[in-house]
Amino acid sequence: MIPVALQLYTVRDETAKDLVGTLRKVAEIGYAGVEFAGTGGLSASELKKILDDLGLKPAGSHVGIDQLKNNLEAVIDYNLELGNKYVVCPAIPEEMRRDAEAWRETARLLSEIGAKCAEKGLVLCYHNHAFEFQKFDGVYGYDILFESSDPRYLKAEIDVFWVKFGGEDPAEYIRKYSDRCVLVHLKDMGEDGKTFKEVGEGIIDFKPIFEACEAGRVEWYIVEQDVCQRPSLESARISFENLRRWGKV
Repeated sequence: MIPVALQLYTVRDETAKDLVGTLRKVAEIGYAGVEFAGTGGLSASELKKILDDLGLKPAGSHVGIDQLKNNLEAVIDYNLELGNKYVVCPAIPEEMRRDAEAWRETARLLSEIGAKCAEKGLVLCYHNHAFEFQKFDGVYGYDILFESSDPRYLKAEIDVFWVKFGGEDPAEYIRKYSDRCVLVHLKDMGEDGKTFKEVGEGIIDFKPIFEACEAGRVEWYIVEQDVCQRPSLESARISFENLRRWGKV
């Protein structure tokens, strides 16, 4: 069984008001872990104690590229103390992806950052949106990034919604990078092809996605919903209950 975490960006409206209370509610829903998108100004030791008390594990932490480039030592120290293994680059600015050479340069940079993370036992991942599925000389930016980076030092957090939005098959991409895909963002899509839905409430076929994940090296399923049409904790609960219904928790 691959454990299921919640990306806290989903409930950012709640964490902004009460991080600890929101974490408690996430644990009560049944999530095994959380992925961070900011840590509410808490020290790593404070946050670790809260997680330990609630029985939650850190499944990853999204850290902006500027922090990774300019403040990496502090990022590494914080995540080591927190007990979080996966540091995730959540996106990159346009100038780092404007053409094939920019993608190759980004691959070199992320490989260097990932090597420094690996020295301390951490793993650097890259989280995709849809812009990675723009082609340069017939090749997607996503594929240039992974073909040009060191597989030892850059792993994948594949977001199934954004792969589909980009025009490709999420399960196929999880299989394609099965040796590097360690985290998977689960989110669903409305019939309009662009609305975010709770997992199991939209049009994405998750059966082949689960099969691809379970045949590979995926260590966490991470539920994320960028925009919720109902209270965010309710959306988080619906996604979790659908995963439970499917026997995934």
